Amino acid sequence: MKVMKLPRDAEGIFRKRPNRFLGIVDLVKPETQAGVKVHIHDPGRLPEILFEGNRVYLKRAASPGRKTLWDLVAGEVEGRPVFTNSSYHRKISTWYIETLKPFGDFDALMPEYRFGKSRLDFLVKKGERKTLVEVKGCTLARGDVALFPDAPTERGRRHLEELIKARELGMDAAVIFLVFREETRCFSPNEETDPGFSRTLERALDAGVKILLPVFSLEEDWLVFKGHIKPCELTEKGRGPEGDNKNPGLRKSSGKTTDSGSS
Repeated sequence: MKVMKLPRDAEGIFRKRPNRFLGIVDLVKPETQAGVKVHIHDPGRLPEILFEGNRVYLKRAASPGRKTLWDLVAGEVEGRPVFTNSSYHRKISTWYIETLKPFGDFDALMPEYRFGKSRLDFLVKKGERKTLVEVKGCTLARGDVALFPDAPTERGRRHLEELIKARELGMDAAVIFLVFREETRCFSPNEETDPGFSRTLERALDAGVKILLPVFSLEEDWLVFKGHIKPCELTEKGRGPEGDNKNPGLRKSSGKTTDSGSS
């Protein structure tokens, strides 16, 4: 299912990342130019993508007066382009919530909702029912397992804590991991990289926070929805059947599904 058009204006070879937001790329198509500065709009380390010699895909910056004239859109992993630009996460997740309706019908979708000490991505309202939603992008995989995060994330852990507090106050809560690795079959928190985030995600699941795992791929000039994957590991307190309003917890995956509902 097509989500949004994402034309790639140029291809290049990645050289280095001087800082979090800046990359150096040698353009190879449609023109050649060495040492071009590109904007990296992703807070992750992206170790499987941003290494010297890897092929990357770029889009021209919307503002011609900007210091960097290009935005990094994707990088190749095993011959596949993997989407890497978090500035699109709001648009992608809005499409997901409005089109596939993982929270059912709703009256209002409010972005950047202030709760506690954080701004969470959305508040979904239906009558008196309120659902707090946080969105994360997942670009890392080991084999067929999608992993998050690829770097320690205190901010990510804090957002989960806020979702746990929302559940304690009687609200619904969910975290959407936008998975950009189409070859994956299940998801796991990256305990080796950030054990604190992994433990907090387990606590969130125990508190009733939903976890949603839609998968997307880049196909020519389109971002395409491919289905859902499920969590990999069975928790000690894994819960009952899918389809009810309780979170099933981390559990064994039977592979990717193409349903339009939540995982």
